[in-house]
Amino acid sequence: MGFLPMNPPATMKILQIEAPGRAGWRDAPVPQPGPGEVRVRVLGVATCPHWDMHIFGGRPMFPGMKLEYPYLPGQPGHEAAGDVAALGPGVTKLRVGARVVAWRDTGKPRQGFYAQFNTFHEDDLLEVPATLGPAEIASLELAMCVEVSFQQLASLGGVTGRRIGLSGLGPAGLVAVQLARAHGAVEVVGLDPVAERRALATALGAHRTMAPDAAAWPASRREGALDDAIDLTGVPASIEFLMDRTRRCVALFGVLREEVRFAARHLFGPGLVLMGYGDHNRAAAETALRFIVEGKLRLAPLITKTLPFSRYAEGVALLQRKAAIKVLFDPWA
Repeated sequence: MGFLPMNPPATMKILQIEAPGRAGWRDAPVPQPGPGEVRVRVLGVATCPHWDMHIFGGRPMFPGMKLEYPYLPGQPGHEAAGDVAALGPGVTKLRVGARVVAWRDTGKPRQGFYAQFNTFHEDDLLEVPATLGPAEIASLELAMCVEVSFQQLASLGGVTGRRIGLSGLGPAGLVAVQLARAHGAVEVVGLDPVAERRALATALGAHRTMAPDAAAWPASRREGALDDAIDLTGVPASIEFLMDRTRRCVALFGVLREEVRFAARHLFGPGLVLMGYGDHNRAAAETALRFIVEGKLRLAPLITKTLPFSRYAEGVALLQRKAAIKVLFDPWA
């Protein structure tokens, strides 16, 4: 038998995107944990900006993705931290009261974390130090995702002692700046057209930042070239800019929706590796968590503003205007 509180609440508040551009903060039954699951009292959920902007805007996140409204309650919230409030049958790895963070989005059609309570399988949660608040840990899932790209580069020998370029200094790019440093890159070069994001990247450890300007940085895979690079935009022009200025490998992180041109100039000198993405995995999440605990990865600076869920539309509007890197939503405010 799993543990259940003596007097668990009967109802809670949950966010639901009812139609494109319209969200409601409504009452719902508190979910009960099933086998292997725990109930989490949600303390905070960070936006995954592209997910929130796409789903709230009525656009599929991935090509071919089908959208139906009202959207699943609590979705697309998945970067979440909270405390274990109850255990379902068979739970062995977590205890009531443990501070936890969701390390992966299961991709299953189920309630999301934009709620006061959510149930989640214990294997999809990591226990974290209770001293870490939501702003410091909720975006661990994003850090795990970015760490996967460094796992990809590790298959070629890693980034230690190398000059690394990062195109796109949104949330993922700002995490990548810190992970590149943590993995031993000797120089981290950040590329983004937005001056404020370049400044934040510098504050988080980038050695040099610049706008992606072909006139200021002429194409060459020899003199002044990057050793490796990660594109965090998914935009062909951004990827091709890196390809023309990188010696060994350009790893793709951003969601690719268009074709990228691999030309004869990329075949020799040596030949460029254009590397796809890997699989989400717990080892990547645990590596990111270790860097957070060691102080090498800071997620709180990515949170521009904290809002209650009742102001969800306002938070998404901030993302759309690029007036926020991330928004943290508090389900109890």
